[in-house]
Amino acid sequence: MIDTKNQKPLVEMKGITKDFPGVRALSDMTFTVYKGEIHCLVGENGAGKSTLMKILSGAHAPSSGSILIEGNEYSELNPPLSQDLGIQIVYQENDLVPTMNAVENIFVGQELSNRFGMLAFKEMRKKVKKLVSQYNIDLDLSQTIENMSIADQQYVKILKSLMKNSKLLIMDEPTAAFNETDAEKVLTLVRRISDRGISVIYISHSLKEVVRIADRITVIRDGAVVHSYDRKDGNFSIASITTDMVGRPVEMFYGKEANPIGDIMFEVKGLRLKNDSPEISFNVRQGEIVGIAGLVGAGRTEIVRAIAGADKRYAGEFYLNGEKVKVENPSDGIKAGIAHITEDRQRLGLNLGASVLENLLLVNMPNIKTPSRLFYNSNNYASEVKPIADDLNIRTPSLQTTALSLSGGNQQKVVLGKWIYAKGKVYIFDEPTRGIDVNAKEEFYKQMSLITQAGNCIIMVSSEMPELISMSDRVLVICDGAITAELTNGEISEENIIKCALGVNGDE
Repeated sequence: MIDTKNQKPLVEMKGITKDFPGVRALSDMTFTVYKGEIHCLVGENGAGKSTLMKILSGAHAPSSGSILIEGNEYSELNPPLSQDLGIQIVYQENDLVPTMNAVENIFVGQELSNRFGMLAFKEMRKKVKKLVSQYNIDLDLSQTIENMSIADQQYVKILKSLMKNSKLLIMDEPTAAFNETDAEKVLTLVRRISDRGISVIYISHSLKEVVRIADRITVIRDGAVVHSYDRKDGNFSIASITTDMVGRPVEMFYGKEANPIGDIMFEVKGLRLKNDSPEISFNVRQGEIVGIAGLVGAGRTEIVRAIAGADKRYAGEFYLNGEKVKVENPSDGIKAGIAHITEDRQRLGLNLGASVLENLLLVNMPNIKTPSRLFYNSNNYASEVKPIADDLNIRTPSLQTTALSLSGGNQQKVVLGKWIYAKGKVYIFDEPTRGIDVNAKEEFYKQMSLITQAGNCIIMVSSEMPELISMSDRVLVICDGAITAELTNGEISEENIIKCALGVNGDE
């Protein structure tokens, strides 16, 4: 437990205000971090967490306020200065080079060379192995990033920061894409980092993780500090933190609203991803949400990508309302009315450089009536799109704002909005609420209920047990690429899902 009374802060941000055109992102914020402390920063998407950290890492300059690093005052930082002062940030998005291995990525931009000017590969590998040993990380250093698991890629990003003699590590949603086992490994690593005297600012929407790992927790809302909690006071409460985040009590998980379940609407028959893959068949009824559960690597995402036409399949047929539909590519999927809300919103779901308006029109563009779609004016369709943006509560200064500048939760709403505008029939949600806050989750769940009430159906892949249990009418459990169980009503429980996902029957 960190003693904050008898030491000076490593970092102290005083009266930080940040204005963007037409928007005040931060208002007179004060935030401190002590040596060796794990200080968790929580708040809704758009609350100002990322803006505050960008100011600390030097990506943004504050409009007013000051920053003290080890007692030295700065009106603003820039990225090189911030790094020289020992501040490193591990971003949620992957910034690694896919074709390089772990060692090459860790030293990219700071390569070591020998006296002949040649790259010192052995020396670099030696340093990485020493660091891996210090933190007890199991990692294949010769494997390229593109062939690594998401968890191992995260370890590489953390090691890359630690190699730079960090004093403060900023971690943005470090376990957002992890299963429980890998998330636990990261939490253990974070504690080891802090035990060595390195401070950690830990940003996460997983409040269970936050209350477990934090020395202190700061909650921000609408660009201002709402409350700070200290472990030594013994007052960590998920319910209180949630109320602070959203400004009102909120149910942690929003149950699907009851609606009539109709006839079979969508059928998957004899789907095989490869020649030697198990055969998969299932159906989804009108108004129904079918959850897809399983461990990471079980094949859940591969199955739904094949259904949407994003990946090739070896065999299999799809039927919508009894009629066979051709789905050989994403374009076929769109024509068939299959809406694919992808797991990776930034890389696969959005054109980040385009406006919110253009992204909302993206899927339905083939139906836009204009002599040449190459020269269509998106502004002509703003009145059609605005009600969808309003219903989804997309927080943006205007529809002309670029998708890149939105928070993660609002980006996810834009991804959903483009499919609502395209009038999808079969909605595939792959990890729909990963990396978004509890309030945005509630809004998302309401939209899912509205989608089913409108006579559509949903296939939902999720690693969050409460989400699967509260939102699914049925749960299909995937193990090694095959459906091993179908759970309904009272059978849908965390224990049953985990047993089936592990391939354990009730007698074992």
